[in-house]
Amino acid sequence: MPPMKQFLATLQVSTQRKRELVDITERVREEVRRSAVSNGICALYAQGATAALMIQENDDPNITLDVLDCLEGIAPQGRWRHDRVDDNGSAHIQAGIVGPSEVIPIRDGKLGLSTWQNIFLCDFDGPRNRRTVIVTIHGE
Repeated sequence: MPPMKQFLATLQVSTQRKRELVDITERVREEVRRSAVSNGICALYAQGATAALMIQENDDPNITLDVLDCLEGIAPQGRWRHDRVDDNGSAHIQAGIVGPSEVIPIRDGKLGLSTWQNIFLCDFDGPRNRRTVIVTIHGE
């Protein structure tokens, strides 16, 4: 059995709007290439209580807008107790609904995403100069 490898990296992502989904797939693919792991897992974690990660369709740009509209309908701005602290209660709730992490299999040195899947960093409290995504790759 080949020895197991572990590879760690950090991605810094900037956002331009208050609520935005940023495609980070190619950056994650590059880290998988750098890791030299052929078969294993790629675990991603978004730091920050108002950020999240999502695997979603990559072809129609309206999907990301629909996701944001859906989350705004579930947790609209301006009605949360936390807004009295820093006016971003909905961002915390939306990030909690989506979640901060994703785990993707690596097969033959490639991310196990389907044709229509990409990885998105979700920023619900932007714009930010720097959102951090921790990448942990483990395998052989």
